[in-house]
Amino acid sequence: MKLKDNTALVTGGSSGIGAEVCLQLAAEGANVGVVASADPAKAQIVVDKIERAGGRATALVGNVAEPESVVKLAADAEAALGPVDILVNAAGVYANTPIGNTDEALIDYLVDINLKGSFRMINALAPSMKDQRRGKIVNFSSVNAYVGVESQSLYCACKAGIDLMTRAMARELAPYDVNINSIAPGATKTPMNEALRTLPEHRETLDSFVNNTPSNTPFSDPLEIARMVLFLVSNDARPMHGSSILMDEGLAAGI
Repeated sequence: MKLKDNTALVTGGSSGIGAEVCLQLAAEGANVGVVASADPAKAQIVVDKIERAGGRATALVGNVAEPESVVKLAADAEAALGPVDILVNAAGVYANTPIGNTDEALIDYLVDINLKGSFRMINALAPSMKDQRRGKIVNFSSVNAYVGVESQSLYCACKAGIDLMTRAMARELAPYDVNINSIAPGATKTPMNEALRTLPEHRETLDSFVNNTPSNTPFSDPLEIARMVLFLVSNDARPMHGSSILMDEGLAAGI
């Protein structure tokens, strides 16, 4: 129960890595705000799992791509949970952006959620953390911040931006005993890549990916990533400010 008496807010908490993060935070005693982008029923599914296990959680809705929605989410979270001690920015989207064939709407979609969304959440919640002189923030980067991937240039840029934003913010927040760090996962077994992992028409792409992954586990388990979040928001990680933890099964280690 390392996180007893802590309150946590997890964007992207209704599915994938974010959902597993919610479950693990609650298992360690945190009161968790599970955030879905639009449908509270999706967040409630995770809340129900937490409550069945004896934890505490609340379903919330907030679209990090919309400034007004972020302001409302911050207010709703404080009303439901009290002051937020832990913020995990797990909301994210992925899309290919081939040069010469990417429209403005898709550009805005990727940047608004993957980069600006994390900034908005921190901008809304970090001031109260500074006032109370305690807080933990975890951002989600990606292995794509470390390697260039064909037709994924904008996604790569957003995730690289997350890492540098995290380092810059650490300089600003560390004097207030607020820790901010990021995690850069590689491929993780989530609904986002289920088609790649299971459908026969993607077999060639899957085989190529597996052959280029040094470890024997090309798709990490979301629980493994969630455990790193637990470490970063615990007092065990007190000296860490502005670090990015690469968890990519060795993909970016070399050719």
